Amino acid sequence: MELTTDQREGVAVLHVTGRLTMAAAGELKAAVDREVAAGRTLVVVDLGDTAFLDSSGLGALVGGLRSARAAGGDLRIARVGAQVRTVLELTTMDRVLRPYADVEDAVGDRR
Repeated sequence: MELTTDQREGVAVLHVTGRLTMAAAGELKAAVDREVAAGRTLVVVDLGDTAFLDSSGLGALVGGLRSARAAGGDLRIARVGAQVRTVLELTTMDRVLRPYADVEDAVGDRR
């Protein structure tokens, strides 16, 4: 997995490229925690270039969601591909981590 970060005022966009598996889950969770600690409590995870997501990767997303919400923020996912969407639907996590069409929609939603 390759992870890059774009930072904006109060917002961090994490771009995940490759496979989000057990081997990479800790790196993603640590990145979310760093951003939240730095005051960027809205974290958007761009999964448009994520080829595969397993249960450990899903766990990292849920752990990041908990961290962000504990700080008064949120974690949102954007540009979800077919395999990732299938995992979210099979686990019913799409109800908790509602996918956004693109990063700008995720950033702009002020619910």
